[in-house]
This record gives sequence, C-alpha cells and structure tokens, in this order.
Amino acid sequence: MKDNQYEEENDLLLEEEEEIKLKKPAMYRVLIHNDHYTPREFVVVVLQQVFHKSEAEGKVIMLEAHTKGMAVVGIYTQEVAKTSIYIVEKMAEEFSYPLRCTLEEIEV
Repeated sequence: MKDNQYEEENDLLLEEEEEIKLKKPAMYRVLIHNDHYTPREFVVVVLQQVFHKSEAEGKVIMLEAHTKGMAVVGIYTQEVAKTSIYIVEKMAEEFSYPLRCTLEEIEV
C-alpha cells in the first residue's frame, strides 16, 4: 500500500512540475563611458579580457565611446553584466583610471 501511495504522490508532483513555465531571464545592455583620462589602449584591453572582444571589435567600441560619449559593449543576463562591470571597475581602479561601465535593462 505504501508503494502505491508513494507512486500516486510522485505522479502528482510530476504533473505540477510540468505546468511550470520557465521565463527567459531579463537581458541588460552594458555601456562603456568615455572619460578624458583612461588610455584608449587600456579600454581595448579591458574589452578583450572582460568581454571577450577581438582587438578590432574593441577598437570599434572604444572609438564609438570616444566620439559619442558611450558605446554598447554587449547584451548579457543581469548576473553576467554586473560581474563584468565589477571586473572592469577593479581593473580601472588598479591603474587609477576613472573608466566606467553601466547597464540598462532591455525592454521586451
């Protein structure tokens, strides 16, 4: 009798689990901001090391930030975006640069 009751409870749990719908995580745009002190080469290195951009991609992003005031680095989940921004801040702090990144949620 116990085995049958266990199976019935298990079936009920499985049915409930199947009804749960996963929703996609919110996505965030990471922006890199221009400043007048951080060397361009350092920005490119940061983009390569933290955001896994090629040197060419890094230069394009850096130049866009330099001319427009900021540039989109990429789109990531909140956890990845916040972690990457933290790493950028620590790298910049180590060299006393004011380099800054921010994130903004993408409207769906």
